[in-house]
Amino acid sequence: MKLSFLAAVAAVAALLSVAHAQEEAKGSGAPAPADVGSTVPAEAAASGAPEVSSGGMADAGPGASSGAHIPVAQDVAYPGSMTLRVDLADLDRKIFNVHETIPVKPGPVTLLYPEWLPGNHAPRGPIDGLAGLIISAGGRPVEWVRDPVNVYAFHVQVPAGATRLDLDFDYASPLVRDQGRTVVAPDILGLQWNAVVLYPAGFYASRIAVAASITLPEGWEFAGALDVENRRGATVRFKQTTLETLVDSPLFAGRYFRNLDLDPGAKTPVHLNVFADSAETLEVRASQLVAHRKLVQETYAMLGPPHFDRYEFLLAISDHFGDIGLEHHRSSENRRLPNYFLEGDKVGAGRDLLPHELSHSWNGKFRRPAGLATPDFNVPMHNSLLWVYEGLTNYLGAVLAARSGLWSEDYARQSWASLAANMDRNRAGRTWRALEDTTEQPLITARRPLSWLSWQRTEDYYTEGELLWLDIDTRIREITRDRKSLDDFAKAFFQPQAGASGAAGTVASATTVNGVFLGPVTYTLADVVQALKAVAPFDWEKFLNERLYGHGPGAPLDGLTRGGWKLVFTETPSDYMRSLEDQRKAVDFTFSLGFAVSSAVGTLIEVRWGGPAYEAGLTMGTALIAVNGREYRPDRLKTAVQLARLNKQPIELLVKNFDRYRTVRIAYYEGLKYPVLQRMEKTEDRLAGILKPRT
Repeated sequence: MKLSFLAAVAAVAALLSVAHAQEEAKGSGAPAPADVGSTVPAEAAASGAPEVSSGGMADAGPGASSGAHIPVAQDVAYPGSMTLRVDLADLDRKIFNVHETIPVKPGPVTLLYPEWLPGNHAPRGPIDGLAGLIISAGGRPVEWVRDPVNVYAFHVQVPAGATRLDLDFDYASPLVRDQGRTVVAPDILGLQWNAVVLYPAGFYASRIAVAASITLPEGWEFAGALDVENRRGATVRFKQTTLETLVDSPLFAGRYFRNLDLDPGAKTPVHLNVFADSAETLEVRASQLVAHRKLVQETYAMLGPPHFDRYEFLLAISDHFGDIGLEHHRSSENRRLPNYFLEGDKVGAGRDLLPHELSHSWNGKFRRPAGLATPDFNVPMHNSLLWVYEGLTNYLGAVLAARSGLWSEDYARQSWASLAANMDRNRAGRTWRALEDTTEQPLITARRPLSWLSWQRTEDYYTEGELLWLDIDTRIREITRDRKSLDDFAKAFFQPQAGASGAAGTVASATTVNGVFLGPVTYTLADVVQALKAVAPFDWEKFLNERLYGHGPGAPLDGLTRGGWKLVFTETPSDYMRSLEDQRKAVDFTFSLGFAVSSAVGTLIEVRWGGPAYEAGLTMGTALIAVNGREYRPDRLKTAVQLARLNKQPIELLVKNFDRYRTVRIAYYEGLKYPVLQRMEKTEDRLAGILKPRT
C-alpha cells in the first residue's frame, strides 16, 4: 500500500473521528440513517460542501473511525459542471470506456455510484459492472477507499491545490444472461447513464450540472431525449443538463434504425425510434403506424396535455438485446421480438407495453408517489403506492392499447380474463399475504424466480392493481349513473391545479426542461382518496383498505361483473393466451393440471399451489419424459387431459428430477381449461364503454 494512500485514509479517518466524537458529545442518541445530524470541520466548510452525516459505518479495524460520513443531499447548486465522456465503440468486448471530470476543492469528498434508480423500485444500480476506477488530480493519482457499509460510496481526500478530479473507469456490461440483461448486442446497444457516472454526495441530483458526450460505433445512429450540442462523425456532444435529467434520458444506438413521427406537425414532437437486428424487420405497415399515432392522441384525451417538451420511444425489436420496459419522463426503453411489426397480429400480448410506458410520463414521472420522489439516486425509496404507480398504469396501458387499435376490444377482454384467472385461481398466497405487502417484493427478490409463485406471491401490485382500478372505474360509472368515469379522475389528477382536490406540493427542487415544467408533483394515499371523492362521492378510503389489506376469498372481480362480464373457462385457448404462450415459450396447463411447461425441453416452469400437479408432488424444474407410456409432447398431454375427462382414468406421467425417474398419476377429470370472459345477460356492457376510442 502506498504511503500517499495511507496518509489520505488517515486524514479522512481523523476527520470522521472528530465529527463522530462531537456528535456523541451532544448526547443525541442513535441517529436515523437518512439524516443523522452533522458537524462541519474547517476544511469541509472551506470547500463549500454541505454538512455531513456522522453515523452508519462499521468499524474498519483497530484505531479506525467508528462513524461513516456521507454528506446528506441539500437543495443547493453544485459549484461548477461535471463532464462525462463515454466511448461505446468496443462492441467485441462490450465495454463502455468512461472519462469523467468533477470540479472540487481540497479536502474530503464522497463520490456516489447511483443505487436507487427510478422505475426499478429497488437498489439495483449495476455497481458490479464498475471496473478499473482510477482517480487523479493534476495528473497525479489520488487513492480512494470504498465505504465499508455503503458499497456505492467512495471516499476521496482531494489534495491541496487541486481544482478537479479526473476519473477513468470502465463499465463492463453483461456478456451472458447469468450476469444480467444484455445491453450490447451485435447491432443494438443501450446506454443508461446511471451505469457510467459517479457524482459528489451532498447535493440534489437536480442541482448538479453535467455536460456529456458519446463516441458511437462507426456507422451507427442513436436516439434519446437529450438535446444535442453538435455531432462530428461518431462523436456526439449533448447540451449541458442536470444529473437528474441525464439519468432520466437513456439512449439506444444501432446499425439498423428508423425514426417514425407519431404526431406530425405537433408543437410537442413524439417519435418512435426503432432499432433492429436487421433492415427487413424495420418495415412498418401503414395500419400499424396509424395505431401508434392514435396512441398519442388517445393518451392526451384520457390523461390531458403532456408534461414534456418532446417524447422519444426507444424500441429495440431484437432476439439479442435484453428485454426491457422502463419509463422515463421524456422517453422510454422498450424491447419486443423481431416480429413486432412483421407479424403484429401474432404478438398481441406485448402490444400494451408502449401505452404503459407512455402513461408513466403522467403517472410516476410528472405525478409521483411522495415516497419515490428522492433528492438523489442513493436515498432509499418507499414503495407503498406502487399499486397506483404501476397498477393504475397497467390499467391505462390496457385501455389505451384498445382505444388506439393496438388491441381489439375483444383482445383487451381476453387479457383481462387471463389476468383475472391468475389472480383469482393462481394466488393461494392471498390467504397470508395482502396486496399492499407485494409492493415490497422488488426489495425482497429483485425479480429472481420464485419456487412457488402462487403461494409466495410476486409483484402483484401490477396485475391485481390493474383489477383494482377496473373495479374503481366501473364503480365510478355505477355511482354517477355512467356520467363520469376514471377518465374524469385521470384528467383532474394528472393536470393538478393549485388548491384542487388531490393536488400536492412539489419536491423542493422541481425540474424544468426547455421551458416545460416536469415536476414532480407528489401524491399520497390521501391525495388519491380526495381526488376520487371529487369525481364520485363514496367511502373510497374504506374501499381501498379492504382491497389492499384483505385476504379474499379470491381476487377482486367486481370490476368485471359490474362491467357486464364474468370469468369462465373453455377448452380452447384465446388468441391472447396463445400469444402469451409464444412469448413465454411455454404450454399452459395452469387451470387444468396446475402447471406450465417449457415448450423447448418439457420442464415445468411453474406449478400452481394446491393444484393437481402440486398434490402429485411435482415442482418447478421437473422434466416430463412420457405421457401414458409415450414420449412427452404437448399435443399428447392435451389429448390425455381430454381423454381423462371422458374415461375418468388418471393421467400417468413419467418425470425426472436430477438423475431420478418416477411415475406419477394425476386424477384430474375436468378437461382443458382456458380463461375467457362471458357476457352477462340483462346487464350494461360497461367494458365496451371503457374500451371505446375517444378520438
